[in-house]
Amino acid sequence: MPDLSGTRAVVTGVTSGIGTPTAASLAEAGAEVILVGRSAPKLAATRASLEAAIPGARFTEIIADLADLSSIRKAGEKLAEHGPLDLLINNAGVLSTTYQTTVDGYELHMGTNHFGPFLLTGLLINQLAASGRGRVVTVASLAYRLAREAPLADPRRRPTQYSMVRAYGASKLANLLFAFELDRRLKAAGWSLISVAAHPGYSATNLQLSGPPLHERLMMRLSNRLVAQSAEMGALPLLYAATAPDLQGGSYVGPDGVGEMRGHPVLVQATERAHDEESARHLWDISERLTGVRYDFRTPMPA
Repeated sequence: MPDLSGTRAVVTGVTSGIGTPTAASLAEAGAEVILVGRSAPKLAATRASLEAAIPGARFTEIIADLADLSSIRKAGEKLAEHGPLDLLINNAGVLSTTYQTTVDGYELHMGTNHFGPFLLTGLLINQLAASGRGRVVTVASLAYRLAREAPLADPRRRPTQYSMVRAYGASKLANLLFAFELDRRLKAAGWSLISVAAHPGYSATNLQLSGPPLHERLMMRLSNRLVAQSAEMGALPLLYAATAPDLQGGSYVGPDGVGEMRGHPVLVQATERAHDEESARHLWDISERLTGVRYDFRTPMPA
């Protein structure tokens, strides 16, 4: 990793999984890291642990529940006090086997994994552009391949048949559609800010163990031990996407192993569905309407 002294990074979902080693590595490289999480006690404990492990590192805590748009807006107000930002890593995500909704009434996976990051990015985009070297990293998943179609249906309407696998996969497909569409719009506007995506492969995290029923959790725990790579290895594609000096906007980074399940970070290719521009534009319009944020690229890039 390059020297990140003088840079300011925002990382969501830092209290577990790949978020913690991601924040740690950025801080070790010299970045000031703003830790974003929904639980104040867990956030405080994470910060204390990181500060003990990395003497002299600079951390700030911001509370934000990505399943609550009002909470994200409050976080945006606090983040506005920090001035220009160099990096936003949209890492936080949720996995649940039962049908649930966010505070705003949206299906939980789409609401938390897509609409939440969409709003947060929109609130911070001028700060990210103002740094002159800003980068947005959207964390996707191999599970996006499980989505049957682009997630363009009304997220407030409960489906007659609910599948956690499809719902989660659809939200991760939304992540890629967003990341690539954001990059297209930034390029068209002539902004230096870039948008990239990354996925951790199959990494052993709490995400697989927090949502499923007991018998599935036991199977996943065994699979994590036998097949999955560590959270530290899973963080490497995110870190590469966040810091590689010559990375181009619209890039997608994942592990280099078989099936992109594990390994060291390399550029990988997303499916045609993830690059479908019509679906991406439609999803963008839906997202602006439901979150209330408007990305205005018609104005000059902020100085």
